[in-house]
Amino acid sequence: MPEASRNRLSASRVRQPYWRKTVKKLNVALVGTGFMGKAHSIATAVVPILFGSPVEIERKVVVDIEDELARNAAAQYGFAEHATDWREVVSRPDIDIVDICTPNDTHAAIAIAAAKAGKHVMCEKPMAMTVADAEAMHAAAKETGVVTMISYNYRHTPALQMAKRLIDEGRIGEILTFRGYYLQDWGADPSTPLSWRFNKEKAGSGTLGDIGTHVIDAARLLVGEFESVNSIVKTFIAERPLPAGRFFGPAGQASSEKGKVDVDDMAMTMIKFSNGVCGTIEVTRNAWGHHNQLGFEIHGTRGSIAFDYQRLNELRVAFADDPSDAFGFRTIYSGPHQPFGDKLWPVAGMGQGYIDIKSIEWYNFLQAIAGNQPAAPNFEDGVQIERIADAILASGQSGVWEHVQQPARG
Repeated sequence: MPEASRNRLSASRVRQPYWRKTVKKLNVALVGTGFMGKAHSIATAVVPILFGSPVEIERKVVVDIEDELARNAAAQYGFAEHATDWREVVSRPDIDIVDICTPNDTHAAIAIAAAKAGKHVMCEKPMAMTVADAEAMHAAAKETGVVTMISYNYRHTPALQMAKRLIDEGRIGEILTFRGYYLQDWGADPSTPLSWRFNKEKAGSGTLGDIGTHVIDAARLLVGEFESVNSIVKTFIAERPLPAGRFFGPAGQASSEKGKVDVDDMAMTMIKFSNGVCGTIEVTRNAWGHHNQLGFEIHGTRGSIAFDYQRLNELRVAFADDPSDAFGFRTIYSGPHQPFGDKLWPVAGMGQGYIDIKSIEWYNFLQAIAGNQPAAPNFEDGVQIERIADAILASGQSGVWEHVQQPARG
């Protein structure tokens, strides 16, 4: 073959990314049009631009029980259709992926129906209202073999993945302790109106399920399985104003009537990990000045790692073998040399944001659907996180150490 022909053939192979060889386009049905529905929609639009999607996807239909919200979301989020009945949509043969971004009390019914219909499922956290519901979701997905993912998006942050790499490489030695926290302040004001997040029938639990499960997921990823927990769980604000209109929560208008808060505002727990590591977790939505502060510090026999999501482009590290005249924590800035950094921006310090992390999450989900890697965290992980959260709440009631049921692998 002439040299010029070989060069043209080589160039054509380079330009043809593997993901364009997909057999079919996968249609996504989004259920839920709120903030998380918007975030997921942006992520599915951005994935092909940032990474080159391992499968082609189309935003086919968006569902909300209110027709106006569904219609507006279809136009704004870029979906071809809108609907009000998720059951009808989930059963459609042209739907391949069901994306669940609804309040917690609907997760199980939608996910089980989707899995039984052979649809891959992305589900917002927490997975379910109860451990039993989570186990039923996992069983339905396992029976049909569909790919599942729980949207614990913070674990996909490049800096957090860099922390895992350093731990796996032994850079901080054997882990001794873990300290995790998630602090928000949007619930600190007693005048913030009631929303479903303050209602046990809709949410299952309060701060622990809403944000604490993110820290549990990070702890399992970085340290290992929980063996037992000893917790304090409190509700600080026992009643709140009822919402005056459609919008509720920190952005809503309050009425003069009040309703009961029957979920936790704060949870603090001590942890015994199965591998002998000791740890603590603190979560609250009542911490003035902390808008959205998820973080952790891990101490090992040869170093320490610290991360704070409010500075998500930074990972702080200290190693025992650093020279004494320069010893102490130093900052690693996220960039092209960290996991997924080369797909985002070319220079460290340019900055990554929330949608970048959601896009990485969706890329990993699509990679799993394509068969290129396992899905994580999947419904099996979600079940275990629910068991841990359940044990934390139980300990808050009993005041004693509660054992965590261990996962049955396989």
